[in-house]
Amino acid sequence: MKKVLLLFTALSLVLVFSLPAMADGHCMDALGCVEVGPDDPVVIGALLTVSGATSFYGEDSRGGIEIAIDARDGMLLGREIELVVEDSLCSAEGGQATAQRAAADESIVGLIGTTCSGAAQGAMPIISEAGMLMISPSNTSPRLTNDDVDAGGTYYPGYFRTAHNDLFQGAMGARFAIEVLGAESVATIHDGDPYTEGLAVVMAETFAEMGGEVVFQGAVAKGDTDMTAILTEIAASGPDVVYFPVFTPESEFIATQARNTPGLEDAELIVSDGSFSSSFAGNVGDAAVGIHMTSPYVVGEEYDAFLMTWDDMFGGAPPSGFHAHAYDAVNILMDAVEMVAEEHDGTLMIGRQALRDAISAVENYAGLTGTLTCQDESPYRGDCATGSALAVYEITEAEVAGAWPPAVVWDMSMSMSMDEG
Repeated sequence: MKKVLLLFTALSLVLVFSLPAMADGHCMDALGCVEVGPDDPVVIGALLTVSGATSFYGEDSRGGIEIAIDARDGMLLGREIELVVEDSLCSAEGGQATAQRAAADESIVGLIGTTCSGAAQGAMPIISEAGMLMISPSNTSPRLTNDDVDAGGTYYPGYFRTAHNDLFQGAMGARFAIEVLGAESVATIHDGDPYTEGLAVVMAETFAEMGGEVVFQGAVAKGDTDMTAILTEIAASGPDVVYFPVFTPESEFIATQARNTPGLEDAELIVSDGSFSSSFAGNVGDAAVGIHMTSPYVVGEEYDAFLMTWDDMFGGAPPSGFHAHAYDAVNILMDAVEMVAEEHDGTLMIGRQALRDAISAVENYAGLTGTLTCQDESPYRGDCATGSALAVYEITEAEVAGAWPPAVVWDMSMSMSMDEG
């Protein structure tokens, strides 16, 4: 028999609305209402990358969403839940295209996504203008929750995320490099994506603030396979650590070729959650042994039960690191729908502004990834995670041979800087 994960959560909310969502059967919400008839499903949209080289991220999140829906027997407020998944790819163009389709569907109560920060850049203006909301389980770019345009911020109302902000992940990478690896110099590589560039910048800034030397900052292009030129230039700068928070497969090419670049044979290599995939170690081969990865880290009895349910429903282990964040995201959305929906003559009226307000008011939410409180001040507007569910992993021969995930070797609780601060 299939095991069903029973993880009960509740929103701790204080809601203040200027108008009710409905009066005499008419919508009074400032952004309009989703109307769900007696025989209609409650429609949840998902903008995920489910094709191409980054498809494992989207499938990872989709699994978390489906487990959360299944835990409610596929029902919400007496209606069936319908999940509509759009392939947002991992690009601004993909995010824009899927957001336009989602915005045209008035039955969608809310969206889970996007997978990639670049896709969010294209989707957010459209989703916000449509009065809808989007909760991302895996966007981590600091730009997305920063409303300071002069500082590069791109926040739009209606955007939330249960993923960590890379202000946390970048700092963790720097502290690990200095405190654990004993690094005095670092070189960074990004690929121009808002996620990869933002993460490289935060790591470099934190590394320098801690007294380290940033000897090289450069970029490759998405689609590059020959990394010889940039790696040769990096080798000339003599870094102790090469930090490349880029997506697969580019990160795989960098890792493989770095080991064959004179001057980098002994350099420590650190990647990020953009490479946290069960296929990374196998594709890189023996050169992957010893590489460190920063990525989500979730533990606890509830998470163990979640993994058992995943194995029952899909087989094996999740392919990446944001499945629990997706589980939390869709549960927050479904709880908010239950809270704000009003019924008249068998039809549910769900106010769009009311939904945004409900999620903005989430406080001390007992999620799978930890205790979540959604922020409303820049640079964390819409951030619901604290960054505590992060750790450093180390790839060994076991992962090259097919085991997954690698073992955790360090997290922020071990940081000397944090203890001293």
